[in-house]
Amino acid sequence: MTSSPAARAGRHCHNAVSPLHACVYFAPEMEDELALLGLERGSMAYFAGRAAPLGAVGAGTVTAAFYNFSHEHVERYIPAAWAVTSPQAVLTARLRGADRTLRRLLGKEALLSEEMAETAELALRATEACRREGRPLYAANAGLPVPEEPHLAVWHAATLLREHRGDGHLAALASAGLSGIEALVLHNATGQAPTSALFMRTRGWSAQQWTAARDRLRTRGLLDEAGDLTEAGRDLREEAELLTDRLDAAPYDHLGPAATARLTQLASGFTTTLRAAGAFPTHHFGKG
Repeated sequence: MTSSPAARAGRHCHNAVSPLHACVYFAPEMEDELALLGLERGSMAYFAGRAAPLGAVGAGTVTAAFYNFSHEHVERYIPAAWAVTSPQAVLTARLRGADRTLRRLLGKEALLSEEMAETAELALRATEACRREGRPLYAANAGLPVPEEPHLAVWHAATLLREHRGDGHLAALASAGLSGIEALVLHNATGQAPTSALFMRTRGWSAQQWTAARDRLRTRGLLDEAGDLTEAGRDLREEAELLTDRLDAAPYDHLGPAATARLTQLASGFTTTLRAAGAFPTHHFGKG
């Protein structure tokens, strides 16, 4: 399986746009806003903030939609979060958090720029071709109103595009026969991911569970005895990424090559500013 130029362009565009959403997960403003609602900082705030578009769902739904978190870890915080506050209150707070984060990191001039307005227009146009079927996080966010301010419209559109690709990526991982923890172990084996200790702490897996997952991947021939990726393991990861590209092609096909390139250019400029402002820690990573 090979990737077409259009698919590569779509992946490149996604990589430029996604940080405009993801920066809020590493910013104090989002947790501050959610803490004001009574939510615990850390995992409870994260789960509630990202799952709020789904409504007051239980731990099983969050585990399924987020994929690589231990169900027992999710159960510590969901549905307890909904006894503290409501999903609607969380949605309002997270938009305030996004607003404050982008104002701090990008500055007033960027927020009011023609480039920001153009980015919002292009990113929202791309979302017109996203599909709800089999994409719970995307579909839930797609039901939310589009903010009027351009920088918040960009954040909203980036959220939709991120969750659309993410939901497709989880389908690709499932198609590859990978559990959530196995996907993390394979990602960790690339050497381009956080330490296993960080993955276990943030995703709620024990050392014993991590070792067992690594052993299963060795049995499948995806890891060698040292725990490094085999050729089969590298091939499987690449096939999952290529399938993800195919499942996420519609937004960028809808935009067309010229507009996709323009959105990539604009978003890359803002993302460069975010990174220069320290928006992301050195261990920033995606879904695995």
